[in-house]
Amino acid sequence: MPALSLYSYQRRWLADKSRFKVGMFARQTGKTFTTTLDIVDSCMAAEAVGRRERWVILSRGERQAKEAMEEGVKRHAAAYQVALDVFRDQFRMADRITCTQFDTILPGGSKITALPANPDTARGFAANVFLDEFAFHADSRKIWRSLFPVISGGYRLIVTSTPNGKGNKFYELMTSADTGQVWSRHVCDIYQAVRDGLPRDIEQLRRGLSDADAWAQEYELQWLDEASAWLPFDLINACEHDHAGRADRYQGGACYVGVDIGRRNDLYVIWVIERIGDVLWTREVITARRASFREQAALLDEVMRRYHPLRVCIDQTGMGEKPVEDAQYLYGATRVEGVVFTAHTKLRLATIAKQVFEDRRIRVPMGDAAIRSDLHKIKKEVGPTGTPRFIAERDADGHADRAWACFLAIAAADNPAGEITYLAGHAPGTTPHDDLLHFMEG
Repeated sequence: MPALSLYSYQRRWLADKSRFKVGMFARQTGKTFTTTLDIVDSCMAAEAVGRRERWVILSRGERQAKEAMEEGVKRHAAAYQVALDVFRDQFRMADRITCTQFDTILPGGSKITALPANPDTARGFAANVFLDEFAFHADSRKIWRSLFPVISGGYRLIVTSTPNGKGNKFYELMTSADTGQVWSRHVCDIYQAVRDGLPRDIEQLRRGLSDADAWAQEYELQWLDEASAWLPFDLINACEHDHAGRADRYQGGACYVGVDIGRRNDLYVIWVIERIGDVLWTREVITARRASFREQAALLDEVMRRYHPLRVCIDQTGMGEKPVEDAQYLYGATRVEGVVFTAHTKLRLATIAKQVFEDRRIRVPMGDAAIRSDLHKIKKEVGPTGTPRFIAERDADGHADRAWACFLAIAAADNPAGEITYLAGHAPGTTPHDDLLHFMEG
C-alpha cells in the first residue's frame, strides 16, 4: 500500500492536538479525510499504551455519516491493519480491526461511530466528538447545547465546515473573540490549498461553477450577508433530509406539483411533493434546459401518470399561457391552475412557502448545491412605491427557477381542492395526450 501523502495545510491540521480545534476549509480539500485520520491515529496511540478511546462523528445526514466512515475511518483503519499484520507479534494483538456500516472497532477495544446529527444523538454518549460540516447541521445551536456538557469531562471536540451564512453556531466559533481564546482555529481557502500543493485549476473551477455567491462562500470562505435572503441557509438546512428528492421513497400518498416554465435562458422545472402526515416530502425535482414544448409536455405527462397529483400549479406568465391551456385540457381545469407572476402573486407564493419552511413542514433534498442556491437566491426588496418585490440574480443556472417551482408546489398543496378527471372530446381510440402531441407535431 503506498504511503499517504498530505498537503501542508493537512499536516498542520493533523499536527494540532488541541482539545478544542475548529477548521474552516474550502470544499473538497480533504477536511473530513484528514480529521478521520486524526481520529484513527488518536485511537491507535491510546491502544499502544493500553487505553481505549471512544469517538463519535456527527454528520449532517445519514449519507454523510456513511461517507465519513467509508471514505475516511475505514480507509485509515485498513492502512493500520497492514502494519498490525506485519508487527502482530510485537504488538501482541490477536484481534483484527472490525468494521460495520457505522462503526469501526480497533483491536484494543477503541471504537469510532458515525451518526446523523440531532440533539438526541448529541446527548446520548460520553466520547470525543467530531462535528463534520457543522455549519450545515439542522438546529446547530440545539445540538451544541446538548453536546457540550457531554464532552466536558476532558474529551476532545473537533469541528470542521465550510461557511453557511452567519446564523449558526459555526459562525460564532470562527468569529467570536471569547471563543478564540479557547479554540485553535484553522482557515484554508482554495487559494491557500493550491499554494500548499492541492492540484486544482482555480479559474476553471470558478468559471465552471458560474455562481459568484457560491464561489465566495464555498471556495473563498466568505460569510455571506443573510439579511436580504428570503430563505436563510439555516432555514434551508433545517428542512433538508437524506430521503427527500428520492422517487423510490414515494408512498402512494397525495401529491402536488409545481411547474416553472423556461424555454431559452431559464430552466423548465417540475417539483413534485407528497404529503405524509402534515409534512410535504419532495419526491422529484426534474429540470430541463432548452427543451421544446413537446418535450416539456411529455415530462409533465410522465409525472401526472406516475404520481396522479391532486393539484398542479403552473407558471402562466408569458410563454406559459399555452402550456397551461394544454395541461388544463389534458388533466382538467379544476386540477391544473395557471399562476401569472405579478408582485402580488409572488408575495403570496413566497409568504406561504416561508411559513412552511419555518414550521419545518417540508423536506428538500440534502446537500443539493443547485437547489440550495436557488432557494437562497430569492431576495425581498422594497420598490420605490413601497411595494415589496422578490428578485433573484440570473446566472448560468437560471433565475431561481427551482425555488419558484418549489413555491408553486407548496401553493398547490396549500389549497388542494380539485377533481381528478380527464376531459372527454378526443378522437376515438386515442387519449387527449395523443391528440395534443399529434397537434404539436403538425
